[in-house]
Amino acid sequence: MTISIKLKFSIFLAVLLLLTVFLLSLLVLAGIKQNQQAQAEQYLAQQAATANTYFIQTLMAEASKVPQTFLASKGEAFAEQLALMTGHTVVLYDGNGRLLNRQSGSPLPDNLAKTLAFALDRKAAYLTEGDSLYYLSPLWTGGEQVGVVQFNYSLAANQTFYDEIRRLFALMGAGVFVLSFLLAYVYFNSFAASIIRLNLAIDGIRDGRFDAETLPRRDEIGELSEGIRAMSSQIKKTLRDNEAEREKLSLAVHKLSLLDRQQKQFIGSVTHEFKTPLTSIKAYMDLLDMYPDDEQLLVNAKAAVQSETQRLYEMVEKVLQLSALDKYEFEFSKEKIDVREAIHAVLHSLKGKMEKFGIRLDTDLTEAYVEADKDSMTILLVNLLDNAIKYNKANGRIHVRNELRDGKVIIEIADTGIGIPDEVKDKIFEPFYTVDKNRSRENGGAGLGLSLAKQYADSQGGTLTLDRTGSEGTSFILTFPAY
Repeated sequence: MTISIKLKFSIFLAVLLLLTVFLLSLLVLAGIKQNQQAQAEQYLAQQAATANTYFIQTLMAEASKVPQTFLASKGEAFAEQLALMTGHTVVLYDGNGRLLNRQSGSPLPDNLAKTLAFALDRKAAYLTEGDSLYYLSPLWTGGEQVGVVQFNYSLAANQTFYDEIRRLFALMGAGVFVLSFLLAYVYFNSFAASIIRLNLAIDGIRDGRFDAETLPRRDEIGELSEGIRAMSSQIKKTLRDNEAEREKLSLAVHKLSLLDRQQKQFIGSVTHEFKTPLTSIKAYMDLLDMYPDDEQLLVNAKAAVQSETQRLYEMVEKVLQLSALDKYEFEFSKEKIDVREAIHAVLHSLKGKMEKFGIRLDTDLTEAYVEADKDSMTILLVNLLDNAIKYNKANGRIHVRNELRDGKVIIEIADTGIGIPDEVKDKIFEPFYTVDKNRSRENGGAGLGLSLAKQYADSQGGTLTLDRTGSEGTSFILTFPAY
């Protein structure tokens, strides 16, 4: 059975307050008792000292200054004088413990006899019985004990005062207990209410409600409520993330299915593209077998075989590069690259090919730096510029420029080529896709350049987009974060 925390707090507070009031009352009353006793002892000790002084003075005034004789003859009168002086009943004993101021055949009570024995042994002693205190002190003269003086002190006033204080403590303790309990109950009830609210919030999380509130408290309970709210938000976020991951997984399965189809299409395209130059080579070889003495045929065959072999080599190289992009991306070694210097290096390597096709080059390059793999950047620029040469018009132009804008390095490569029809703009980055098949075979293209360039740009944290195209040419934009 679960016991409410409010009930636990209430019981604990009641017990704690009762124990506190009880112990405090005991300590104070005990202190009062000890103080009363100490005051009484001090007072009676002073009375005993006064009695001893008065005894010596009286003895000195007598003709016979023998203490025993004085006590035997005038002890009762001396006791009465002391009673008048002190206001208390006084009893005198001689050095043998015999009563001097009253005649009684009854013996002393045992307790008083034991106390008298202490006093006869040169020690002050007292006995408390009921509301009376019997204080016994030795009588001295000339350094010799000659008797004992006993004061009968009433404790009734002290007891009355003690009882009154105890009654006041009982009343005050009850009042303090009730008031403290009410105040503490209200105070601790806020703790209990906060804990109950936290428990309800946890139950809500268990039931799938993640709208936990933060308690307006500046203590550990407030911090705990903030932790529960943060935990609830994190669980909610995790569930959303899991749902998103499930959706991504479903999408990934769908993409894998598409990828499988694309892979089959890719293999078919590779087979077809490889078959075309091989067919041309085989046809020339057959013709050479048929006409081995035809010198012009031999010259044409050598040129065709060399061209088709180069085309095959380039296609194999680019297919391998495409495959390596997916498998060896972790081998990229990024470094600070001077974009202007990298473009100049690629343009220099393609200078002969541009001269061959009569292509004019315009550049507008500024100093800019990116962080990328140097070889990947070179392959990327080579493929874009190579396409700009292959698909340009005779005696056309290529314009290359770069700029630094909004923390990004922007590279534009534009040509005056054949352009790209609007209906196929979305396919130009697919492997083996070419706008003009005849033009591609004529210039050694296999439709892999833009696909490679796109993947290399993505792998280096950049983007490659088609900026514009038409009858006046095509422009591509490369964007990288500035170093």
